[in-house]
Amino acid sequence: MIILAIDTALDACSAAVLDTTASKPLALESQPMKRGHAEALMPLIARVMKESGIAFIALDRIAVTTGPGSFTGLRVGLSAARGIGLAAGKPVVGVTTLTAYAAPVVAENGEHPILTAIDARHDHVYFQVVSGDGSPLVKPKVAPVEQAIKAAQLGTPHLVGNAAKILADRWPAETAPLFKIDTQAAPDITWVAWVGAAVSPEAAPARPFYLRPPDAKPPANPLLDIAQSTAS
Repeated sequence: MIILAIDTALDACSAAVLDTTASKPLALESQPMKRGHAEALMPLIARVMKESGIAFIALDRIAVTTGPGSFTGLRVGLSAARGIGLAAGKPVVGVTTLTAYAAPVVAENGEHPILTAIDARHDHVYFQVVSGDGSPLVKPKVAPVEQAIKAAQLGTPHLVGNAAKILADRWPAETAPLFKIDTQAAPDITWVAWVGAAVSPEAAPARPFYLRPPDAKPPANPLLDIAQSTAS
């Protein structure tokens, strides 16, 4: 299976082409960035596709991160993935950022629970906990940091995600120690591709996985607001 993977959910703009019969991606590029995903993504995808030597029509599917993450970044990646999928006639699957962060640790088949945490700001995190084999222990949710720490005290956990250090710095001394801390600004795009190859389109739709509504909400009547602002 040949997968084009796309990630713009957090502080990186990334794409990779993976042939699952190979041990590594045919091509990949990941640029750290907090803003500017919309301008950077399509040229980045074009470079990755050219380097891979694979035509869009030869892809088997497209995988894209669905969140939680930046609302603006998620829309950029999802729109690009859907557009490519529509043009090439290929299915598009979604991979949550929480799953993508945990995937390489699960692949190690360790014995420690895995706590994935993403900074949701305002002293909150998006988080989930899975066992070493990937079985769910605490379902994905958004919660205050202290609540996430309490919910995750299930043995000696392996912390991953861009908020791993936030939790580690406040981990209670009287509880079981942490096994390991992996702080990454964004998931490894290679693992977005591997997870995208493993899921089914029916079970992993390419739609936003927010866990909470956007901070900014559109006005109830935008046309009225525009008219009022013009009149004033």
